Amino acid sequence: MEKFLKRSFTPAPKENLDDLPWDPAKRKKINAYDSNQRDEIRRKYLARGPCKPYGHNFPKKMISNSLRRFSPAWFDQYGTWLEYSVSTDRAYCLCCYLFRDDIHKQGGNDTFVTEGFSSWNKSERFATHVGGLNSFHNIAVKMCDSLMNQKQSIAQAFYKHDDVVKNEYRLRLNASVDASRYLLRQGIPFRAHDESEDAGNKGNFLELIRYTADQNEAVSKVVLENAPKNNQMTSPPIQKDIVHCFAEEVVKSIIEEVGHGVFGLLVDESADISHKEQMAIVLRFVDKNGTIKERFIGVVHVKETSSLTLKLAIDGLFAKYGLSLKNVRGQGYDGASNMKGEFNGLRALILRENSSSYYVHCFAHQLQLVVVAVAKKHFEVGEFFDMISTLLNVVGASCKRQDELKEKYRKEIEKGISSGEISTGKGKNQERSLPRPSNTRWGSHHKTLVRLVELFSIVIEVLEYIQNEGLDDSKKRQAYGLIKYLCTFDFVFYMQLMLLILGLTENLSMALQQKNQDILNAVSLVKSTKRELQKLRDDGWDSLMVKVSLFCKKHDIEMIMMEDGFVGSGRRRKKSDITNLHHYKISCFNVVLDLQLQEFNDRFTEVNTQLLICMASLSPTKSFKLFDKENLIKLVEFYPDDFSFFERSSLEQQLDIYIDNIREDGRFNNLESLGDLSRLMVETQKHLAHPLVYRLLKLALTLPVATATVERCFSAMKFVKTASHNRIGDQFLSDCLVCYIEKDFFASVTNETVVKRFQTMAERRVCL
Repeated sequence: MEKFLKRSFTPAPKENLDDLPWDPAKRKKINAYDSNQRDEIRRKYLARGPCKPYGHNFPKKMISNSLRRFSPAWFDQYGTWLEYSVSTDRAYCLCCYLFRDDIHKQGGNDTFVTEGFSSWNKSERFATHVGGLNSFHNIAVKMCDSLMNQKQSIAQAFYKHDDVVKNEYRLRLNASVDASRYLLRQGIPFRAHDESEDAGNKGNFLELIRYTADQNEAVSKVVLENAPKNNQMTSPPIQKDIVHCFAEEVVKSIIEEVGHGVFGLLVDESADISHKEQMAIVLRFVDKNGTIKERFIGVVHVKETSSLTLKLAIDGLFAKYGLSLKNVRGQGYDGASNMKGEFNGLRALILRENSSSYYVHCFAHQLQLVVVAVAKKHFEVGEFFDMISTLLNVVGASCKRQDELKEKYRKEIEKGISSGEISTGKGKNQERSLPRPSNTRWGSHHKTLVRLVELFSIVIEVLEYIQNEGLDDSKKRQAYGLIKYLCTFDFVFYMQLMLLILGLTENLSMALQQKNQDILNAVSLVKSTKRELQKLRDDGWDSLMVKVSLFCKKHDIEMIMMEDGFVGSGRRRKKSDITNLHHYKISCFNVVLDLQLQEFNDRFTEVNTQLLICMASLSPTKSFKLFDKENLIKLVEFYPDDFSFFERSSLEQQLDIYIDNIREDGRFNNLESLGDLSRLMVETQKHLAHPLVYRLLKLALTLPVATATVERCFSAMKFVKTASHNRIGDQFLSDCLVCYIEKDFFASVTNETVVKRFQTMAERRVCL
């Protein structure tokens, strides 16, 4: 019976190409993969290229009584095949790894395949490895070239296509590339739930191809039903490949912009619409024009948000793009415990590998914590914000109440315009609502209070309507209590006080969120805000009371006499021994501002660190008044890997020449920030005349100020991955976000570049 039975085989699981290890020492043998997928894996590795961590701080080791290490210059000399493993400190050959098991008589080539080469004092061994024309290495190189050259593939030998077929294929592929470009630029989903023949809407991608065909007769002849059934170029895998090509070209441009220089690392994590934790990574660096740039390079799905998991995800992404943690000179996070913790957090893990990767707590996040802290520590301020929250729940709890608010505002505007009290113009008098404040949304408290002042009389009317006409007894009671509270002196006083304080901090918050903000200017802005708060505490009482009085008069709210005895709240409302003036000015006004100032001092600890004190000597303000040669020499000690012994010795002399040269040049007289100084030094070529000073300047500029760029990435993620399109894969999501966020680089990617990368990604039916 056995000859009538077929033996069943369980197919080997297919390897996820995106999970292939980058480190050559961590790869398994090529013949360990399924034979049907080996060429696909080889092609993936060749498309990536050799692992070249240029920025890695290659360790030294004693060889023949001398300290030796790997030289990055060897990457340029043997760039097509040489790669380096960070984990083992050894060199490998990519081509030999890929085809070692397919070539007999491999002999001693295991050194560059499995064991790794580390005799750094014998660099001639690289040339020996390459060998002659018919060496093992050169045979492997030829096999790599043949694999990537589709014209030499077996499939192409069987099915040779004429020029007409190739032109039709190119036109069809370009139509798909154009459709993908449009959807990526707009952040629009590609697919629909139903893409069958009978579907009325087959999704944005297919519908856009259809529209293009309707507008262009040449395209119409080669796409959709006029295309070969096995070569439509519209399937989901084709769409993903095209998008991946766009994203890879964008990131490639970013990595080239970073070069082999140092950079800051900004990281944050957030859950997407499908409740998957995504970690966004942004690089901060100074480009060749001396301009501060913050570039997004992708999101990575992390199964948990422990610091070790985040670190491994960063390592993987860095290996993918040839980046190294050794080049990180600043870390910026939002301050969550898993990110910031001094011992177990991501900060500490990276600092263990690189002591020069200094951490800066996001300034904008710290500023928001100041607001939240005051609300928690001062009872009356906390009660004030609690009542604001209740107000928003009552007024904004239903669409009907929100519509009532908007309708009354519209009538108020119409009345004001007809009476001439309100002017008209573009952008004026738009629809208003009450935004909800959040402890994690920067500037949200200030925006809520500004809008409440603007809509106060309308809010009272809506509350009166709810109290009289509402169906829910609980909401009616809440509306009654709110009216009672909102029409008190206490409410007006705290509203105007917090408006003054939050108005000062709002300006700081907006400045801190700028991409080109530098650490010294941020520190200066924090100090200025503290001085303004102190000035408000010393001299702002009278102006505050004027605002309170005008608001009370406008809305018929009873003012209190400051000379009268203060009557506290509670069951026994007896006059105390203190006056209203003493209570509101000393116990409220002064205490709240003292709390603000104390929180600034406690949270912005970076202001007084030795690192920033030294960096301040680079400041160009007031004709380089803060320049201090000794501090700048000390600054070099914070970055031991960036300056050789000889450079540290010659820095003192260069600083003398630099400051004399800069002060004599009138173009440098009115600079306000390190960013201005950096750009002007490049523009005037002084970065070449004073390279060590410019290097110090770049190190200062790479320190992060705020994680606003990362937060914007998450805002984009909410736009790209929505509730109705929540099944986007992790890699596809990252690719879409890279293209959508980095629009300038995305716009510069040509169709020809995408087509070329697309053709080499896998074996295609038509060879171009």
